[in-house]
Amino acid sequence: MTLAATELEPVVAELRQAEKLLLTTHEGPDGDALGSLLAMHWILEQVGKDSVMYLSPEEFPLPYEYRYMQFEGMLGAPPEDMAERVVVFLDCGNIDRMPVDFLKYDGSHIVNIDHHHDNTRFGTVNLVVPTASCTAEIVFDIARELGAEITPGIADALYVGLITDTGRFMYENTTPGAHQMAAELIQAGVEPHRVYRRLFEDLPFRRLQLLQRALATVERHDDGVLTIAHLTANDFEVTGALETDSEGIVDHMRAVEGTAVACLVRDYVGPERQGRKVSLRATDGRVDVSRIAREMGGGGHQQAAGFSTDLSFAELVERLRDQVAAQL
Repeated sequence: MTLAATELEPVVAELRQAEKLLLTTHEGPDGDALGSLLAMHWILEQVGKDSVMYLSPEEFPLPYEYRYMQFEGMLGAPPEDMAERVVVFLDCGNIDRMPVDFLKYDGSHIVNIDHHHDNTRFGTVNLVVPTASCTAEIVFDIARELGAEITPGIADALYVGLITDTGRFMYENTTPGAHQMAAELIQAGVEPHRVYRRLFEDLPFRRLQLLQRALATVERHDDGVLTIAHLTANDFEVTGALETDSEGIVDHMRAVEGTAVACLVRDYVGPERQGRKVSLRATDGRVDVSRIAREMGGGGHQQAAGFSTDLSFAELVERLRDQVAAQL
């Protein structure tokens, strides 16, 4: 995908005009969120802007596979000059997915850059491109329009966003433009095997132990249409795993023959958070899991979405069965 200059013009004009910016993304950031955030930060710095990044301290430590990414200077509190900064949201379909009040003050100027089809257009200026494979693809076009050089570091960050949101180029959102972007990023210095090893291999043994426990709980409902697994707080305690170590487990259910929707339910760990996090994946176009997630207070893509809930596991399973059946 290459956006026309006319499509990019409003956002590019905002970025050129702003002297100070604060960049952020959604809570529980994934590879596209983190890659787009870091790449945009370095791009703006390169063109002479005062750019800072913000994530809640609760987001750290980041998932193991993203810890090699360099987030030096990341803010965990509002800067003193917050009122002077343009806020740039990246890969965030709804402003409530970053539940921080200081980003939503009256008079704030917000640039919203995203590819979620259900984005609420909450920005002062919006660049929402549902046909883009990932937000990193949009950032890539913005960088070229700004005249920024795609350095090896920027290329690496963008490549992380690209391969994670396309499921390593296997999801239906993988377009010819996504492959063209990958080729250009490799020419700019990305080493695909090194990125692959960091993201998908060379992971701590506790992840395999957690996967083993999840697979032992797999249930199939309605002739296998819904395939679901459940991790309890005890599973994390026994294995010594972190909550972020459950990343990717849901894809094992997605691969099972006959599955329309795969689901991983995991209990939140620790007394400060109650309830469960639910990750949904659709195997094809029969079910739009983002619709289910939105009805439950979350969001995401048609094939990958999630939400939090206080429902018991049994209640949740019945709710999911009903919502999947309603779309089939």
